[in-house]
Amino acid sequence: MLLGDASRWKVMAQGVRAGDLLSEEEFSRVFYPHIMALAALRVRDRESACEITQEILLAVLSALRNGRVREPEKLPAFVTGTAKNLIHDYWRERAKLGDPLNLGVNETLIPGQDSDVGQENIEEAERKKIVLAAFQKLKPLDRRILFLTLSEGLNPREIAVELDMKPEYVRNRKSRALVAVRRTIKKMMRKEPSRY
Repeated sequence: MLLGDASRWKVMAQGVRAGDLLSEEEFSRVFYPHIMALAALRVRDRESACEITQEILLAVLSALRNGRVREPEKLPAFVTGTAKNLIHDYWRERAKLGDPLNLGVNETLIPGQDSDVGQENIEEAERKKIVLAAFQKLKPLDRRILFLTLSEGLNPREIAVELDMKPEYVRNRKSRALVAVRRTIKKMMRKEPSRY
């Protein structure tokens, strides 16, 4: 959290509410790096982090202009709270959109098809299809947890914050999901006809 004199935040908030452009510029200059750092840490995608940072700045400026910040001397805490809420909303919306799980599988690539792709590439594509199929057998929440772990690099504590759950619950579901994926992959690999 930003440190500073409470009177500085109060004056800044009053200036923004009064429509002073210099106060708005100062607000953006002071808070942008801190919001961006928080967004980049939580989102792990620079483009999305930039968009969310802009949303957060606009949301706080709107609250300041409309006098909705009850304790302007605690402006840094208000900014941090707004940032966490909007980042949480971002993850909730992403979860609603479905699984952003893409392992780079070319669905049109099937064995025996005329193609300049070598045998190794065909086998790699088939392995990816098996892994993707194993993931698809999981419950949506478990797929989401594994996606955030494997693709976004989040740990159970961070995932718990994003999905509004307890870290221990996330840890248990992640562990069970990984076991289920391994079991499914082994079973599917046994069913695959040998190429040798």
